[in-house]
Amino acid sequence: MIVGDQAGDAERLRALRRMQAIALGLLLFAAVVYVATRDTDGVWGFVNAGAEASMVGAIADWFAVTALFRHPLGLPIPHTALIPRRKDDLGRGLEEFVGENFLQETVVRDKLASSEISRRVAVWLSEPRHAKRVVDEVAEVAAIGLERVRDEHVAGLINEAVVPRLREESLAPLAGGLLEETVRDGLHHSLVDLALVELHEWLVENPDTVTEVLGERAPWWTPPAISDRVTGRIHLELVRWVADIRDDPHHRARKALDSMLATLAEDLLHDPETQEKAERFKERVLDHPQVIASSISLWNALRRALTTSLHDPDGAVRATLVTEVTAFARRLAGDTELQHRIDAHLADAAVFAVDRYGVEVTGIITHTIDRWDGREAARKIELHVGRDLQFIRINGTIVGGLVGVLIHTVTVLLP
Repeated sequence: MIVGDQAGDAERLRALRRMQAIALGLLLFAAVVYVATRDTDGVWGFVNAGAEASMVGAIADWFAVTALFRHPLGLPIPHTALIPRRKDDLGRGLEEFVGENFLQETVVRDKLASSEISRRVAVWLSEPRHAKRVVDEVAEVAAIGLERVRDEHVAGLINEAVVPRLREESLAPLAGGLLEETVRDGLHHSLVDLALVELHEWLVENPDTVTEVLGERAPWWTPPAISDRVTGRIHLELVRWVADIRDDPHHRARKALDSMLATLAEDLLHDPETQEKAERFKERVLDHPQVIASSISLWNALRRALTTSLHDPDGAVRATLVTEVTAFARRLAGDTELQHRIDAHLADAAVFAVDRYGVEVTGIITHTIDRWDGREAARKIELHVGRDLQFIRINGTIVGGLVGVLIHTVTVLLP
């Protein structure tokens, strides 16, 4: 069954009927003129010859146009009703035509090159209101997508994809290489600074907790007064020591930590015993049931934060995205070389899609037409092109009449 716009089809049918009426009216007019000027000479003889030829041309072209869609007068004349009988052949021909003339690499590349897609998109996105419109649409879709991800989906992904892959991969070389690069570049210093600041603040704000812990380690026979003095002194020195490490980037404790981390990285890369310990630690972590629960909790926290930010039309996430998109678009609009690179990548992607899926795309034409009913397909096509085809009948009537006059003139002039 062919699905279409019923209101549009009704309007096309009215237009078709008007043109058919005009073409038929010309044929009837020619017939009336022919009958009225029959058996006349002189000028009326020319009129009679033109009217006769007009009728012939009109009827011949009516037959030709009608034969495309149905049998003229219902008579099963050979080579008529072409579309109902040969719609499948027409579908295959249309499929080949589209594939050979539209889905070719040179055609695709030339069209994309002349379209200047990246430049036009960049100019359009350079306007903040356009960039905001794009960001709003993307944010809404992303938020909906995040909300549709369920806990069981995350758990399944971790159990079926992440955990088996982590078990197969050796943790020690990866961790060792990462730690070695981190120590070499000093990336851990910021983390150490943060830890020292937090530790110092905690020691200052919780002296009772520190002295209580130290007091529990004192011998039972130590007098309380002496124990309190010692633990208080230890706490004070501990606060000073942490402050010294915090304030001195070249402190010996920092260097000792760097040395320890470097040694650990080396052992993780080359020491079998350390590597074995790392693998056992990895297995214990992966076997712990809390891993899945913690992963889901982390995902949910991240998802809530993202969805809340994405749903907020005036939030920081959307505002930042609009700023970044606008800035990139303006840069792209003024960088011809970057435009050419992006257009080349788009052309490569389009050519790849055409090469890989072009047959399937054009095959849709044949598969769709194969499912159509022949008569219904003819009716549908006639609604779309039949009005224009009526001009063939009109032109045939007029041209036929002119040719008839010309032939009659030659006949009169010949001896």
